[in-house]
Amino acid sequence: MPDSGIGASVTRKEDKRFLTGRGRYTDDLNRPGQAIAYFLRSPVAHAVIKSIDTSAAEAAPGVVAVFTGKDMETDGVGSLPCGWVVKDKHGEPHKAPPHFPLVRDKVRYVGDHVAMVIAETLAQAKDAAELIEVDYDEQPPVIDAAGAMQGALLHDEAPSNLCYDWELGDEAAVDDALSKAAHVVKLDIVNNRLIPNAIEPRAAIAEFSPAHDSYELFSTSQNPHLLKLILCAFVLGIPETKLRVIAPDVGGGFGSKIYCYAEETACLWASKRLNGRPIKWTAERSESFLADAHGRDHLSSITLGVDADNKFTALKVLTTANLGAYLSNFATCIPTYLYATLLAGQYITPVIYCNVKAVFTSTAPVDAYRGAGRPEATYVVERIVEVAARQLGVDPAELRRKNFIQPDQFPYQTPVALTYDVGDYEPALDQALKMIDYSGFPQRRAESEARGKLRGIGFSAYIEACGIAPSAVVGALGAGVGLWESAQVRMKATGSVMVMTGSHAHGQGHETTFSQVVSDYLGIPYEHVEIVHGDTGQVPMAMGTYGSRSLAVGGSAIIKACDKIIEKGRKIAAHMLEADVGDVEFKDGNYTVSGTDRSKSIGEVAFAAYVPHDYPEGVEPGLDETAFYDPLNFTYPAGVHIAEVEIDPDTGVTTIVDWVAVDDFGKVINPMIVEGQVHGGIAQGVGQALLENCAYDENGQLMTGSYMDYTMPRADNLPSFKVDMTESPCTHNPLGVKGCGEAGAIAAPAALMNAITDALGQEIDMPASTEKVWRVCQSRRMAAE
Repeated sequence: MPDSGIGASVTRKEDKRFLTGRGRYTDDLNRPGQAIAYFLRSPVAHAVIKSIDTSAAEAAPGVVAVFTGKDMETDGVGSLPCGWVVKDKHGEPHKAPPHFPLVRDKVRYVGDHVAMVIAETLAQAKDAAELIEVDYDEQPPVIDAAGAMQGALLHDEAPSNLCYDWELGDEAAVDDALSKAAHVVKLDIVNNRLIPNAIEPRAAIAEFSPAHDSYELFSTSQNPHLLKLILCAFVLGIPETKLRVIAPDVGGGFGSKIYCYAEETACLWASKRLNGRPIKWTAERSESFLADAHGRDHLSSITLGVDADNKFTALKVLTTANLGAYLSNFATCIPTYLYATLLAGQYITPVIYCNVKAVFTSTAPVDAYRGAGRPEATYVVERIVEVAARQLGVDPAELRRKNFIQPDQFPYQTPVALTYDVGDYEPALDQALKMIDYSGFPQRRAESEARGKLRGIGFSAYIEACGIAPSAVVGALGAGVGLWESAQVRMKATGSVMVMTGSHAHGQGHETTFSQVVSDYLGIPYEHVEIVHGDTGQVPMAMGTYGSRSLAVGGSAIIKACDKIIEKGRKIAAHMLEADVGDVEFKDGNYTVSGTDRSKSIGEVAFAAYVPHDYPEGVEPGLDETAFYDPLNFTYPAGVHIAEVEIDPDTGVTTIVDWVAVDDFGKVINPMIVEGQVHGGIAQGVGQALLENCAYDENGQLMTGSYMDYTMPRADNLPSFKVDMTESPCTHNPLGVKGCGEAGAIAAPAALMNAITDALGQEIDMPASTEKVWRVCQSRRMAAE
């Protein structure tokens, strides 16, 4: 199927409904008799709640009910859990203070959930919320991660604001190697806090049915089954058979919609309290800024050892990670197992040590955001390698090349636990150098200088771990769930196919890509494949979408189910063709008796399966198979991005004049979709490096709580990207795919910051805002005078 199968740039089938306004998002849905929820949020960063008076609000027009944490406590509502146990360097589990959907005694960040108002309209709910009187006994806020250990105690259940002190590697061995290194390079960096800003805000509609003693929840979730599991097993104690979670069309997630949040939990609980009245809540953008899980927020000190031949000998990284006021569902593993285990990068570094101190602060919870630990790791590795090249006076491209893991060294065991199955890094570097015209850069720099401008070029040779993840591995590392995936493939009597996948789409193009895979594999028209996802009432239990796992794990589950379809069909075809099963071959949608021209199409076989008048003995009717796939290893996409910038020292404006991305995603199913994913990821990485920065003042007030202050990247911040790919297929999944959704966001910040610091001739932290760059330029000018 070259026009619609694997490798074809098929136009996305889901885009027709999105572009014509026929998408079905949670806020588009309404239930008969629904009421509207609004949450009163804390206006202070840290305070003990002495009292809450809701009487005036309860008497306000249109108000149905007002609930506080005490009401939920009475009903035995549990804490929102953290699903990954990280053990510190002494073997003790991380500190896990409770996180109740509505606070009970204390608020810990601006935006914390104090009360829930339910009314006939949103306006009435808002008006009533203003009538709630809360007596706050304010405490000193803890804003700065670096000083969190010395700040006021946020959780009485923990002895300090330290969540864990974790390490990976042998510190003594690394220190010894550094002491013997010919060159030691040091760098302190900030990985700035980000707010995800999916185009669709979070939303929920919850409905309890008294007649059936069951619940239904519509949610903007990236993984409805996991949301269901958390609500049932940990928070509300609902039997799994009594809760159906539906995630309809979802407008972006970037990790921020993985989690079980307070709002949807409270709506579900409140619907039962109100005898089955549906409760709807949709976040306003200001609420998203305040209370969606944030991302990044690391402070790191890096030391790299280099020998006399410019080979890396040791790497030491000391990181303080800000987890915010509470632990989100996967917060603990982001600065540890998804970060420190990637510090080898694409290089041979014999010994690596990483220490991570994760702390609580009076800020919004922090969890996975596009890339989730991998962007932070790449930023550490690629910034220190670039600085090393400058201090050693060697070409940054050649320093990387000299230290690359070589193709004949795979599978490669890194010193930070992971085993890379396959890779070939030099072709990507060579192609990127050619595409950026690297040899012509000195001339372009001279031309810029002649016009009074500064020009710089920066590299990022990234690697990431995707296809998350082997259940046995993550279980041993503290994960509370397995990370397999499921699929059900149902071939109908007329030969069309319905695929129920546990992977959830929120912009990735699953309906197209999965259809291409099934079309190619079963030899049926692409248009005859329907993809169903996002409904726990229709789709087998699954783990959802994040970590670039949809195709590598979810797609592999689909392939395994297709294999079962093919094998059952072979038995039916053999009977129809009066041949031995072993003599029947399957190719391009046809079963053929080997060495003959006798054949039956898979459509004919499917019809026979549902009309089994003349049917093989012992074979069940129907053609409907389910499969589960648990990966054997992570997948390891890698590549090289090169950014070239020009800076106007009079204004501080940085212009990205060129960008090259050469990525190895293994086998590519739809090149057009993959290129679009790369473009989007780069845009987000550019946003972090140049513009975006979540900032709190000394009182814990969010200063970047709107698009007036939190500057998202725009079209004029970006060049036309030049994208190319190399291919070294993954060795352990049936499709040979690796994942592409996060690569741009992982590679881009380091490439751009390396280019900017190359142009400026000195270090600068993200975001490299116009003002910050201008001040550096003025300091240079004054020093020169």
